[in-house]
Amino acid sequence: MTVELGHFALVLALALSIVQAVLPVLGARRNDDRMMAVAVPAAFTVFALIALSFTALTAAYVLSDFSVQNVFENSHSQKPLLYKFTGVWGNHEGSMLLWVLILSFFTALVAFFGNNLPPALKANVLGVQAWIGTAFLLFIVATSNPFARINPAPIEGQDLNPILQDIGLAIHPPMLYLGYVGFSVCFSFAVAALIDGRIDAAWARWVRPWTLTAWLFLTGGIAMGSYWAYYELGWGGWWFWDPVENASFMPWLAGTALLHSALVMEKRSALKIWTILLAILTFSLSLLGTFLVRSGVLTSVHTFATDPGRGLFILAILVLFIGGSLALFAWRAQTLAPGGLFQPISREGALVFNNLFLTTAAATVLIGTLYPLLLESLTGTKISVGAPFFNLTFGPLMIPLLAAVPFGPLLAWKRGDILAVAQRLMTAFFIALLVVAIVLYRTSASGVLAAFGIGLAVWLMLGALTDLALKAGIGKAPVNVLMQRVTGLPRSVFGTAFAHFGLGVTLLGIVATSTFATENVLVMKPGDTMNAGGYTLRFDRIDPVKSANFTEDQGQFTILDSAGREVTDLMSAKRFFPVRKMQTTEAGIKTFMFSQLYVSLGDPVKDGVVVRVWWKPLVTLIWLGAVIMMAGGGMSLLDRRLRIGAPAKAKPRPARATA
Repeated sequence: MTVELGHFALVLALALSIVQAVLPVLGARRNDDRMMAVAVPAAFTVFALIALSFTALTAAYVLSDFSVQNVFENSHSQKPLLYKFTGVWGNHEGSMLLWVLILSFFTALVAFFGNNLPPALKANVLGVQAWIGTAFLLFIVATSNPFARINPAPIEGQDLNPILQDIGLAIHPPMLYLGYVGFSVCFSFAVAALIDGRIDAAWARWVRPWTLTAWLFLTGGIAMGSYWAYYELGWGGWWFWDPVENASFMPWLAGTALLHSALVMEKRSALKIWTILLAILTFSLSLLGTFLVRSGVLTSVHTFATDPGRGLFILAILVLFIGGSLALFAWRAQTLAPGGLFQPISREGALVFNNLFLTTAAATVLIGTLYPLLLESLTGTKISVGAPFFNLTFGPLMIPLLAAVPFGPLLAWKRGDILAVAQRLMTAFFIALLVVAIVLYRTSASGVLAAFGIGLAVWLMLGALTDLALKAGIGKAPVNVLMQRVTGLPRSVFGTAFAHFGLGVTLLGIVATSTFATENVLVMKPGDTMNAGGYTLRFDRIDPVKSANFTEDQGQFTILDSAGREVTDLMSAKRFFPVRKMQTTEAGIKTFMFSQLYVSLGDPVKDGVVVRVWWKPLVTLIWLGAVIMMAGGGMSLLDRRLRIGAPAKAKPRPARATA
């Protein structure tokens, strides 16, 4: 009965979404307050209905109701409870239900926090959100029903893909979807502005918090996905330029550009038309990512759908929203005021420079991702576009952008003095140059690129600290005054500094582990040792272990320091899942400060077992930097100007004394 209730709630949400998609927009056109007022209760109700539907599917998984086809195909009675929960979105149908749940959640948030929006704009935004929701709810009901029954019901399920039975799956997809779907709000604001034909700085203040929220979650989702692939797949890498990885990276690049462009629009009423276009393109790339992952055109551990009919349905949604919004933009953009003017050397100019390189980089990744698919569909020829292409095209685009990042926050609005800013950054520059010299001295001529990359990372971090120091007045005021200045700085200033500092930390981790990592593949017998990263790894034994839904052979290792003393133990394993008849590799990882010793157990051979050992210097900085960037985004959201999306109310002035 619970399953039928969930299905009924889903169909009811579809019907109500159609109402929300039509009446408020029509009311905005007719200036009818009663029709526009339908949007808010409809948004809340749709969210409640989809949440009820999602809860019903979760209950079916927890109770192992194998009469539901989705549960039968993706669960097992012996599966740990955590993975019964995460298994809800570890498949096509459940992941799409999570997608529309998050979409309805954001729509409800706009309805709840949008009291300061003009009624017509609010009605149009909620209406456009409902258009998106209607399309995807129709897709689920028509092609991807998660509540389909099996009669007679099987006794046992087929289990979840073993690779997905990991705590990372509990975090990665929801965070990624919060980023993907969060940009739908920016898209809806853009389309609503085009429908209404008006856009101003207030519009940018309303959009920026939603952009920042989506960017924050997408950053976390990409970082979590990278770390999950790093430790779960046993391959020792953190990024593969996989098309599905690119599908989430492209909207991140465009969203970062949108975040900076909206800042220019808010502060200087400039780049209005460009900001609208970026809002459309960012969510369009999110939809494209949904199509790539859910259409079956790609084969990956990230993908679920294989039915061409579903792919055609999502492609139709893609054409409708991307083509329709771009057509609306082409029609209405000429009626929008272009915005204010500024000098090339200014903070606005720096942000335009940022946008230019970020959007070009996103276009490069897009071409490298789609070209093999288009070529195969047109000619049947299969080619692979991998890391060499992206490293040669994406990397050079990032170098001038990263070098320019510290200048942006220090330049004045409208007209800046680049020589004065360069003087303020001179200390950071010389320290970065010193770091380059030290790295070159330690690595010789072979480490030129690594030295340059590490110096660039230090330049980014010190540039962020310089920005904070100058705005706080360090060195120009007593300590007590300095503390007041620091605590009085807007939170968005700290947010910007943290985000740029985190970018430098991530770059440092990428360069160090890409250049100085070592890898060894060898056959080891009990008692054998090898050296890695200044430590000695000793192979002790293989222990067979049986768990609830898998068996595994655990390789037990001991790590010794340079003096031969035992430091810690390490375990790496090969797991076998009998239901799925699949084998997975569980990497053994030990962290030493920011570096890691990474051990992957291979297949047994006559004289022992194959072992792959990596020493990964500073590898954890890749994900620590992402966490710092997220912290910066969170700090900016705590700034009232961004959180509320409107200027703070003026404090009442004391009444003048009268004679």
